[in-house]
Amino acid sequence: MIVVETKQDLINKLDSYQSHQTIGFVPTMGFLHEGHVKLIEEARKANDIVVLSIFVNPLQFGPNEDFESYPRDAERDEAIAKQAGVHVLFRPQVDEMYPEKPSYTVSVRNRVNVLCGKSRNGHFDGVATVLTKLFHLVQPNRAYFGMKDAQQVAVIDGLIKEFHFPIDLVPVSTVREEDGLAKSSRNVYLNKEERSQAPILYKSLKIAEETILNGERNKQAIIERVSSLIKTETSGIIDYIEILSYPELKELDVINGKIIIALAVKFTNARLIDNITIEI
Repeated sequence: MIVVETKQDLINKLDSYQSHQTIGFVPTMGFLHEGHVKLIEEARKANDIVVLSIFVNPLQFGPNEDFESYPRDAERDEAIAKQAGVHVLFRPQVDEMYPEKPSYTVSVRNRVNVLCGKSRNGHFDGVATVLTKLFHLVQPNRAYFGMKDAQQVAVIDGLIKEFHFPIDLVPVSTVREEDGLAKSSRNVYLNKEERSQAPILYKSLKIAEETILNGERNKQAIIERVSSLIKTETSGIIDYIEILSYPELKELDVINGKIIIALAVKFTNARLIDNITIEI
């Protein structure tokens, strides 16, 4: 595995690959876990070269979100990436990606005013801006993102289509603990009691799925059932529970077609998100 830290070194390294080998790209903010490894494994299956980026992007953090405290472990991340079979690790510093205050950013107007986007104004502008930079630098054939953050996948789907990037978006299923909790770098912030409660989130989503597949089409009734379970079985505070079309993320009058059931729950020091998609 080769580690590069500058844009020019990345361009120079990938130049020898781009004309005759396929490139799979896995963009991350580091603190790698099994979910990231699964993305790398999927990329390896379908591509000659796997590029992994690790960059904690300041444009994604709002005024009440501490960029400085985001978990980082460069040495551990490098070891995991190498073990997983990454060929090129791109690990730039902030001043490499943003040498000056950005004069141009990408503004996302659709698919952002629901779910996490409602409370994170500008977050997906930051995601779209940094990915536009990274897509141009890496020029991958395929890009891999986890469905744990399904709204992000939907936004990236729109970004690729809007700007005609010649990239295949590959969504990868959420990796879970044995008890169903979605793998996340934020899980380390759960205390012991909260960690024992957290699997209820996925359990509630599966109950909602079963309810829909059994014929229930009243969206509010389904949401109330999920809400009741979370309030009864956990100490978490519900941020949202929503049922929307996917990937358009539009409100539904009738539950039909491909939908997403998504939720976010705040615990003491961690805000957990989870979702499932269903085809009706």
